[in-house]
Amino acid sequence: MTKERNDMNGLELITHEMARQHADAVDTFGVSRVVAGKIAASIRRTGRLLLLGMGGSHWVNRTAMFSYRELGIEVQAEVLSEVLFRRLPNLPRTVIVTSQSGNSGEIAHYLKGKQGSEDIFGITLNADSTLAATAPAMVGSGGSEHAFAATRSIFLSHIMHLAVMDALGGSIENAVAALGERQTKARDLGDIVQGLSRCNTIVLSGRSELQGVAESGALCLMELARMNTYALEGGQLRHGPVEMLNAQTGLIFLAASDTPVDLLKDLVKDCVNIGTMAVVINASHEARFESAATISVPPSRGMEAVVRVLPVLQDLLVQIAATKVENVGTPIRSSKVTTKL
Repeated sequence: MTKERNDMNGLELITHEMARQHADAVDTFGVSRVVAGKIAASIRRTGRLLLLGMGGSHWVNRTAMFSYRELGIEVQAEVLSEVLFRRLPNLPRTVIVTSQSGNSGEIAHYLKGKQGSEDIFGITLNADSTLAATAPAMVGSGGSEHAFAATRSIFLSHIMHLAVMDALGGSIENAVAALGERQTKARDLGDIVQGLSRCNTIVLSGRSELQGVAESGALCLMELARMNTYALEGGQLRHGPVEMLNAQTGLIFLAASDTPVDLLKDLVKDCVNIGTMAVVINASHEARFESAATISVPPSRGMEAVVRVLPVLQDLLVQIAATKVENVGTPIRSSKVTTKL
């Protein structure tokens, strides 16, 4: 580092976190294996998996939920604050609580009210947290995230879920290999960033695992750029919200190799005809999408697509926010760890 962390501004902190996330992710996958094995054994015993989180952590769980289902697991992802106020039936289940800080107000309240039939585990970046002290937890390498918006913590949390999928016997080799194929040459996103920066509303859209990525991306852009940002799965976008689209709206579509490309092509075309700017971060087998700017990554699906698409999306969103907000990454109304319910 050219500057001490305490002397970095918000954007520098974010950039620093993203620059180290691949290396930390490789190490995290290795050190998570022991606890991941315990979680897998619990899932096999209870037959149910509940994923709990707040903010970006909830969207990480939403992403992973689809891959767990593909392994034949009965799984649901819920917002932790909702479960606090309306507890689920006391049935045997495995619970993974995801929280980068492990110290949010919801975490402490949930752990105090633990139900007897639950096996609770944690995903966190803070080894000294309430979560890690109370439940067996996978802890991401490199310590807590210091930047305001979640980037590295999102990436590492996905990798810890990936370790559980590996322990369950999932075919995760391609996703792990993608971690070692990090693109070191910076992408030129200048024209795309300029176009989207002129928009006053941005909509992100994906399907399956990439919809969770879109949802975490929308939260990131809301926090950093302080602008209207939405995340709508492709079918949901069709069901009415297209009424909001106009020339001041930008769309970012996330496509994997199992994305229904014909449906996406039609949706992109219709949106562009309205006058919106469309961008596709493309991990599908389709070479291009008519009238849309395309950012290509190797064709992939599931968690491999997450590993490939997420860093590109993070880079794009941070660059957009930097054009919209002075002192980007320095919050004026929020804190990194929310302790109030």
